[in-house]
Amino acid sequence: MDVTLHLAQEPEADALLGRSPLAALTGMLLDQQVPMEWAFKGPATIAQRLGADDLDAHEIAVYDPEAFAALLSDKPAVHRYPGSMAKRIQQLCQYLVEHYDGDAEGVWRDATTGQDLLGRLTDLPGFGRQKAQIFLALLGKQLGVRPKGWREAAGAYGEPKSFRSVADITGPDSLAKVRAHKQEMKAAAKAAKTSGK
Repeated sequence: MDVTLHLAQEPEADALLGRSPLAALTGMLLDQQVPMEWAFKGPATIAQRLGADDLDAHEIAVYDPEAFAALLSDKPAVHRYPGSMAKRIQQLCQYLVEHYDGDAEGVWRDATTGQDLLGRLTDLPGFGRQKAQIFLALLGKQLGVRPKGWREAAGAYGEPKSFRSVADITGPDSLAKVRAHKQEMKAAAKAAKTSGK
């Protein structure tokens, strides 16, 4: 895995996401309730604070939980909820150590079908179906991981040029399109909620 992603909108952080499967998974895990760029910058910040150039699932899995939470809480915090996200990242790393010997790429390396891969992703701590489908679309669209049926398994996120999620962001223009789509979806949901009263 060595591609250029544009999710953090910061060259060093994006380079780490493109070469490190664990960084990409961690960024996806952090991508909730904060701006996308903030979430995907998180893995690089964590690695830097650990004094490393990549994340290591074995190291994070056994890291003292309070110390790891403090590491994420240092200013600027890695997430709006650094304590709970520190716990989730450790749970993810512990799962990867237990099931894939700490090798995040093992989650998708030998997946035989899109459904198989979707199942593996939804089994990860902190990955619900939607997050798993978005990550599956990112793997297929930008990281060259395309088991048979991957687009179907990713649902609407797998559609070509759909501009629905991080899977479609390749630069500033596509970022603007994804943001516009998300705003439309929020407005539609708000309108539906109001009309349902």
